[in-house]
Amino acid sequence: MNQNFDIIIVGGGAAGFFTAINIVEKNPKLKVAILERGAEVLSKVRVSGGGRCNVTHACFEPNELVKFYPRGEKELRGPFHQFCSGDTIEWFSNHGVALKIEEDGRMFPESNSSQTIIDCFLQASHKLGIEILTGQSVQSIFNPEVSGENFWKIETQNNNYVAEKLILATGSNPKIWEMLQTFGHAIVTPVPSLFTFNIKDSRIKELPGVAAQVAVKVKDTKLSSTGPLLITHWGMSGPAILKLSAWGARILHDKNYQFTIYVNWLNDLDKEDAEKLLKDLKLEHAKKAVSKKSPFDFPNRLWESLVLASGIEAETKWADLSKIQLQNLANQLTNGTFQVNGKSTFKEEFVTAGGIDLKEINFKTMESKLHENLYFAGEIMNIDAITGGFNFQNAWTSGFIVANAIA
Repeated sequence: MNQNFDIIIVGGGAAGFFTAINIVEKNPKLKVAILERGAEVLSKVRVSGGGRCNVTHACFEPNELVKFYPRGEKELRGPFHQFCSGDTIEWFSNHGVALKIEEDGRMFPESNSSQTIIDCFLQASHKLGIEILTGQSVQSIFNPEVSGENFWKIETQNNNYVAEKLILATGSNPKIWEMLQTFGHAIVTPVPSLFTFNIKDSRIKELPGVAAQVAVKVKDTKLSSTGPLLITHWGMSGPAILKLSAWGARILHDKNYQFTIYVNWLNDLDKEDAEKLLKDLKLEHAKKAVSKKSPFDFPNRLWESLVLASGIEAETKWADLSKIQLQNLANQLTNGTFQVNGKSTFKEEFVTAGGIDLKEINFKTMESKLHENLYFAGEIMNIDAITGGFNFQNAWTSGFIVANAIA
């Protein structure tokens, strides 16, 4: 038995729900269903942002916003002029959800709970009569051009569905990508995009939880970033590292996650300036022990570790520092070399670089350039962003554009 709909959306995540709600709000006559393979919908929304759901980012200028997307920067410029972060805030406000801006620009619901976003989507879907069908793992998709019919047919393990228009919002789903390849779509091979660096090094071994504002570079590449770095039990994390992992997703994958990084704990100071500063400190604090108090804007424990790594004993006084020790310390501070062996991924916030080749999508409508009435929303495309609410903004924007095109 076929179940008939005007529109079927495969994927019960952020992009799928946002698309469905916007379609029916614009055209209440349309019969829309969301097919979700899992037992629950919106599970990634639930765990995102540590359970608070980082809805978007307070960057309101489309030409600035695109700069946070290692893949998709050029293609998203037009879409962001149609629906940007400010529109997201207004949309959620109109649906009873107030958002707040944090110091770093990330935006969360005022409730500080992702459940607020989930409830908003479920209530709107219920009110609009959108059918939500869980436990529907897609086994095959039949293309109208092949079947000679004027509708798409989707077979799940326990049902058949037909619809005039099909929207795929399945995120990073290898099975769906394989099906799209049989339709002639090119898939850019997925690789992890947001991950932390595994580093075993005596300088940071005892410092989990310590954070500093740094500049980081990857040796033998053009990859560099600045921002907060967090030392963890397994190595290094924090925005500075996650940015590097996003921009360098393919390069670091090709290196098999074995590479060297340089960390400048003084952020924008170079070695020469650091040496001058240390010489001034030597005069100023002559009688004090070097290791006792950090003269820089990072924790004492980190300072002490870098002092010891420079060949300076814990009790050595500033006045007794040799020229070589000063140079070693300046080097540790501005050009610390660390060996990365492997990565750790945030399982719940897993993001991949890869997906449908962007050349095959019409970004005015999000429709496939190869097949009529086939649309894409969210992370199924080869679009990804650094951490901070940007991946969700891609979901909202692409979903909104699909809805506009269809409704």
